[in-house]
Amino acid sequence: MTNAFTDHAQTLTRRGALAGLAAGAGAVALSAAAAAPASSAPAFATERDGHPSAQAPAPAPDASPTPGAMQLFTDPGLNFNALLALGGAGFGAAEVGEVLTAVNAINAAGASEQTYTAEFRRWGDRLTTTVSPHEQTHRAHSLRAAQYYGQALFFVLGSETPGDEKRLYLAGRRSWDTFARLCTPAAITDQVPYQGRTSIPVWFFRPDDSGRPRPTVILTNGSDGPNVDMWTYGVSAALARGWNALVYDGPGQGQLLFVDQLVFSPRWEQVVSPLVDWLERRGDVDARRIALTGLSMGGDLAPRAAAFEHRIAALAALPGCLSPWLGFPAELRDIVTPDKAETNRIWNEEVAPGLTPSEQFVLKKRIEPFSIPAMLAARQGRLFTDFWTPAQRIMALDITRIVGRIKCPTLVLDYDDELFYPGQPREFFELLRTRKEFRLMRAATGAQLHCSPMAPQQHCEVVFDWLEDTLGRGDRD
Repeated sequence: MTNAFTDHAQTLTRRGALAGLAAGAGAVALSAAAAAPASSAPAFATERDGHPSAQAPAPAPDASPTPGAMQLFTDPGLNFNALLALGGAGFGAAEVGEVLTAVNAINAAGASEQTYTAEFRRWGDRLTTTVSPHEQTHRAHSLRAAQYYGQALFFVLGSETPGDEKRLYLAGRRSWDTFARLCTPAAITDQVPYQGRTSIPVWFFRPDDSGRPRPTVILTNGSDGPNVDMWTYGVSAALARGWNALVYDGPGQGQLLFVDQLVFSPRWEQVVSPLVDWLERRGDVDARRIALTGLSMGGDLAPRAAAFEHRIAALAALPGCLSPWLGFPAELRDIVTPDKAETNRIWNEEVAPGLTPSEQFVLKKRIEPFSIPAMLAARQGRLFTDFWTPAQRIMALDITRIVGRIKCPTLVLDYDDELFYPGQPREFFELLRTRKEFRLMRAATGAQLHCSPMAPQQHCEVVFDWLEDTLGRGDRD
């Protein structure tokens, strides 16, 4: 470690850089003033095989990516999550009035991780406490409850009751399972064996129960997304087009993280291949047309799988991500050395003591899918002391040298105001050596920010139009 990292001024700079740290798929929590703004360019900038058909103009300085009515909270992390909930309303995964009522209550109480968690937890409880005798209402309430519990779950480690994390996950999971059971036809659930240690829970959604072979999309979530996000970002759109959709929890996600305590694996093909095996055994799956999508950090995981699992017929990286580690501030990355003891000394003596409670929450949330000791410490209200070990696992997810192995047609999305993996989707696209398409989701149509939280319908239109163009319609004989 150089002197720069022990110098007091540099230490302050490093701490300052952590303020407003981005927090996974659930929060692009960087200062709005630092964001690139919207422009008046066409709604989508598109490239097919490297040939541009539209180019984004240079952004103007100092414009907010969430102007006017898009600013529900001054805290960008809370704001992003609330926008994500609002976006889900288009697919029944929230109710606009419920979300805005919750936002008003949170602001009135003083917006914080505590008030946000408590208010959305109340909304989840409200929808599940009294079970409607009407099946469609029960189904709708269950889907929205899954959303609201997911909203509370994201911030619970920063609340007064961090030990409730597992209970909140299970509450949301019960709502999701109820919703899946009440779908028509009911989602098929199963446990797919994973490396002899545990099983991957799966939810298989079909347009009907005819048994007719159909194209199927495997939907890969990111580092902190609940299952309900996969309804918003794929299942509903797939069913509407006559496709099957498979939702799953891999290591570092959902049940495998919060209950089974398994962290992310850099060998994601070992996760996806058993899912493909499971699908191929089904008569209602066209095994020649199995697609794979990856949302948020799934834009790193799904491409890794597709590079080695050649039964995948099409891939969508949403956005393309080469290295999740680069989503952390450089000042934080720079404290990691080959020496574990020295790295952790810097972390515990120079960085951790200067973090605010909100900054501590963000780092607890960011690190927990990569370190079970960090997750368990966070549930006890403590900050992890070993930064080196999870950092190694995050760095192992780098797929820069893997992308060129992908053979199937690939769609790469990027977003105006993408602050979590800025520049990576373009780099990812350039490294591809297969049939490819690049799409930029634009602020001009409200589709800005990481994963277009305010425009999941536009997002799904782009993705599933491309999937249909690539693999054919779901209603094809």
